[in-house]
Amino acid sequence: MPKTKKTDKQANRLRCAVDTYIAAQQHGTFNYRLVSNALGQTTPAAQRTIALYLAELAFDGILIETAPGLYKLPSRTTMAQGVFVRRSNGKNSVITDNDGEEIFVAERNSMHALNGDKVAVTIAARVRGREPEAEVTEILEKKEQTFIGTLKVDKHFAYLLTDSKYLATDIYIPRAKLRGGVNGDKAVVRITNWPDDAKNPQGEVVDILGKAGENTAEIHAILAEYGLPYRYPEAVERAAAKIDAGITPEVVASRHDMRDVTTFTIDPRDAKDFDDALSIRRLPNGNVEVGVHIADVTHYVRPGSIIDREAEDRATSVYLVDRVVPMLPEHLSNGICSLRPDEDKLTFSVVFEMDRNAKVVDSKIERTVTRSDRRFTYEEAQEIIETGKGDFAEEVLELDRLAKILRKARYENGSVDFDRVEVRFEIDDKGHPTSVFFKESKDANKLIEEFMLLANRTVAAAIGIVPKRKKAKAFVYRVHDVPDAERLTNLAELARAFGYRLKTKGTPVEINRSINKMLADVKGKGEENLLATLAIRSMAKAIYTTTNIGHYGLGFEYYTHFTSPIRRYPDMMVHRLLERYLNGGRTVSLEKLEEECKHSSDMEQLAANAERASIKYKQVEYMGDHLGEVFSGVISGVTEWGLYIELDENKCEGLVPVRDLADDYYDFDAKNYCLTGRKHNNRYRLGDKVQIQVARADLQKKQLDFVIVDEKNPPRSLDTLGAKPKGRSAGIEKVGNKKKKSRNRR
Repeated sequence: MPKTKKTDKQANRLRCAVDTYIAAQQHGTFNYRLVSNALGQTTPAAQRTIALYLAELAFDGILIETAPGLYKLPSRTTMAQGVFVRRSNGKNSVITDNDGEEIFVAERNSMHALNGDKVAVTIAARVRGREPEAEVTEILEKKEQTFIGTLKVDKHFAYLLTDSKYLATDIYIPRAKLRGGVNGDKAVVRITNWPDDAKNPQGEVVDILGKAGENTAEIHAILAEYGLPYRYPEAVERAAAKIDAGITPEVVASRHDMRDVTTFTIDPRDAKDFDDALSIRRLPNGNVEVGVHIADVTHYVRPGSIIDREAEDRATSVYLVDRVVPMLPEHLSNGICSLRPDEDKLTFSVVFEMDRNAKVVDSKIERTVTRSDRRFTYEEAQEIIETGKGDFAEEVLELDRLAKILRKARYENGSVDFDRVEVRFEIDDKGHPTSVFFKESKDANKLIEEFMLLANRTVAAAIGIVPKRKKAKAFVYRVHDVPDAERLTNLAELARAFGYRLKTKGTPVEINRSINKMLADVKGKGEENLLATLAIRSMAKAIYTTTNIGHYGLGFEYYTHFTSPIRRYPDMMVHRLLERYLNGGRTVSLEKLEEECKHSSDMEQLAANAERASIKYKQVEYMGDHLGEVFSGVISGVTEWGLYIELDENKCEGLVPVRDLADDYYDFDAKNYCLTGRKHNNRYRLGDKVQIQVARADLQKKQLDFVIVDEKNPPRSLDTLGAKPKGRSAGIEKVGNKKKKSRNRR
């Protein structure tokens, strides 16, 4: 009994200490680990007490749980402003400006606000055990947005069946606002009105993309969904067509002429826009000179021109599953600026003198004139590296040798070794995927990567390292922040369960070496997918900014993007800043440059989302030919609504809905990335191997549904699955393996 009283006193004293800590946090966020460390509580019992107490405070509404296990003090008033989040499942919410809390808004209290609208709300008093609720009282600022879907046109009315996850209702369209659209067209529609007493909004057609289901219409719909352009303005094309290469004797005389140096490009087999080339020659002192030559886009695209404004707005080329949507008109990107073989080209170059051990003895950044002697595909260059035979074999082999030394040093200095396989589709003339192949990074790819990294970091250091008594100049950096501490700690705990040690404290170099060792040790083992996936998820996203914090993932103190101005606007910004500063120019406006950096980072993320959506669309289309078939796979994601499975054979990913796990009631364990059955204790965890059957392929939702197949759950018939067979099975082709594996499971 005395022991219990003592324990209670200790627990109460600990809770008081937690209360004192929380009161001092104001707007900061914290979890039980941060609180435990701050209070010097290292025992598992004390940490468990703190974790339970924080959860109890959140349940009582004293704290806000902003993410699983992460808390903050509420700064809530009964009136607030924020951004409205509309969901097609009816779970609308508002994210308040003052503390970022997400508060539920019932549809009846939404005033028909749309996703992204700025709204004023009143917040109801918190009721113990229930989530808070808000009511929209005014729409302060409407976000301009459009919706994509399929037109249904009858004799007297028309409406749009939307594809959006942000709108549950159809959009009514007066026939006079159809812009020629007919039944079955894929269309872009803008909402023009949503009366208070109406269930459906009213809208007008902005553009017709084509017939629903047609490849081009569906790909354009993906671009439109993310607000990305799918057509090039004719005025910009006309302006580009007037530009001439203009490599006159006067222009050549103002540059370093390197046309007599052996130069070549190495690119994907389907590439047309060759941003970069490498040159190499032996110097009299025994060292080698390696030139990294980049298309001099800014010589042709002048600041503020119609072409420049369009490029700045796009910020990046978009690489979809079956096409490239270029940042620059093709006359420039695939013509004048592209470093095609046997053509004189204007380039911006970083030229290195390197000794036999790949140590950079000297470097210079200069405008040049170059001439590529050969265009290699990655496959052709790889064959030279593997056989030692082919055009310019001596030069290619020497560059490969130097690149391997650079890469080894980079990893030793803390660069993280994430080597992921990319999925690509063979597409027929109608845009239908017929087979899958895997794009793997081999020595030829890594050769180019190392010299591009070297050029980028050299350019960044040239501006970023400021001489004494000089002021830093505004510049564009590519930065990568430190990993999320909690995710890294969770990764270390899981890795320990499999027998691997992972550092979570120490210098970035020490932590990254530890991550690399773990990634190397798990190769080919059952837990590889689990730990590699979580390692990637622990990392921050790289962005463009004027504030240099270094690039954690690469282990570089200074880094930028200089090597791809044909497809990335930040590289054009860097080229212009380099020219200005190398010629003694003054610094530019930091504020304006930061705005441009943020826009480029945002557009890069949108482009990546569109690329993933296009891949997902083709995966669903491809797997639609394999309904009812059984595949082996690995659990690639675990959520409260089900399991995501990535198939071993083709890397396509689908969902096993939790409702289809009919053998038990499953609870979601976010910390351990698993679903656990209450009755039989059966567990599905991230990284586990499973067998699945393809149940459904919904192209409109871009969604694949699988069912688990095992001894208790044998494969079902297509009728039982509710799926209809479509088309024929297609083969799987792996890059690097000349064998084609054709099969027909039916």
